[in-house]
Amino acid sequence: MDDEQRYRAVHSRDARFDGVFYTAVRTTGIYCRPSCPAVTPRRKNVRFYRTAAAAQESGFRACKRCRPDTVPGSPEWNVRADVVGRAVRLIHDGAVDRGGVGALADALGYSERQLNRLLSTEVGAGPLALARTERAHTARVLVETTDMPMADAAFASGFASVRQFNETMRAVFDRSPSQMRAAAGRGGGRAAAPGSIVLRLPYRGRIDLGGMLSFLGDRAVPGVEEYSGGVYRRTLRLPHGPAVAELSPGSGHVLCRLRLTEPRDLSSAVRRCRSLLDLDADPQAVEEVLGPDPVLGPVLRRHPGVRAPGHVDPAELAVRAVLGQQVSVRAARTLAGRLVVRFGERLRTPDGGLTHTFPTPEALAAADPSDLSVPVARGRALVAVAGAIASGRVVLGPGCDRDEAERRLVELRGIGPWTAGYVRMRGLGDPDVFLPTDLGVRQALGRAGAASRETRAWSPWRSYATHLLWASLNEEQHREEPG
Repeated sequence: MDDEQRYRAVHSRDARFDGVFYTAVRTTGIYCRPSCPAVTPRRKNVRFYRTAAAAQESGFRACKRCRPDTVPGSPEWNVRADVVGRAVRLIHDGAVDRGGVGALADALGYSERQLNRLLSTEVGAGPLALARTERAHTARVLVETTDMPMADAAFASGFASVRQFNETMRAVFDRSPSQMRAAAGRGGGRAAAPGSIVLRLPYRGRIDLGGMLSFLGDRAVPGVEEYSGGVYRRTLRLPHGPAVAELSPGSGHVLCRLRLTEPRDLSSAVRRCRSLLDLDADPQAVEEVLGPDPVLGPVLRRHPGVRAPGHVDPAELAVRAVLGQQVSVRAARTLAGRLVVRFGERLRTPDGGLTHTFPTPEALAAADPSDLSVPVARGRALVAVAGAIASGRVVLGPGCDRDEAERRLVELRGIGPWTAGYVRMRGLGDPDVFLPTDLGVRQALGRAGAASRETRAWSPWRSYATHLLWASLNEEQHREEPG
């Protein structure tokens, strides 16, 4: 988009672009989301920024009316596989707060100077500014939704001092933390339930949330996940300890309840939940490509707002993908549940049916391949995948190189294109992966009278096309069931 197109989007208050860019008004010193309900400013007074951090670096503060810090993230960072996209995903995951800019640069294979130049050129802000914005947004959640003491909220958000916390919050939101808490109706001085936080996760456009939660529920591993009454719950393994996440439909948002061991894991937990539900997607962009297709269009109209479910832990998904080779979904769940009991870490305080975190790659790498309740060849493949991840030979995560990760996976004995592609699609969040050898995909294409060679036209949204084909197959199976 050029600036004139952006201004037209602002004039029409088009919510599709919330989070894609930000509009700042020179005369007021405020930046907003494109759909802000305030009177549209004159074009000569408007500047546009690709990130909230860039607007803040230019001296603008967040609008109190439209709250641009609460919008969904830009879908661009899911699509982009270059170093800038990888860096932004890592920063959103808290990499700078955990290891500093030096560790972030090392993970990407660049110098700090190169990385700062690339980010400043592409998104208008360097890694420190982007991380500062993430800290401010995390702090706002803790201030407005919990009764956590302000000092604790400051350090949990990644700030080095209470003074830095107060100064940043005033600069970004034009209010002190105490004023923000008072406006949100929270009283100070009372301790909240340890680690208990309730959030509203925004998304853009329509969403087939019921279908997505059902998809996850069908694959829920006992002890780690559970699904009942439209509510999906699971354990998370986060940098500072285990957590429990509960996701359910809200009114125009996803309701997310988190029980954290350490509040400073909040940003990591939120990123994982958003990735799991593909909440930063642009459903209209998907519909524009897949809607006119004679095979996918009818299915898309029956499943408006389709998303491509991701995962909270790519390493876990890689292990589960190996377990799922040539077996049913139900059988794969059973096998994964056995691994959890034997090798998973038990929660200190079980939460309903959630009792363990999924086994770490290190624990599975040390297992005997002949003692995993699977064929020995598959057991060897499972141990090999876990060992490669544990050693760093295969790097999976928000900042990894997707092409390199897929190549390294296929190099492992027992790992074929389907397994590597499935990990890339769901574990690494690539929106453009097609699985031509998948049995369900082949069956769905066969029933529609289509061929896999025709699927190139579905790019760059072939992951969504794959999920639509699976959905069409499920519809056929339900129609064929008696009664």
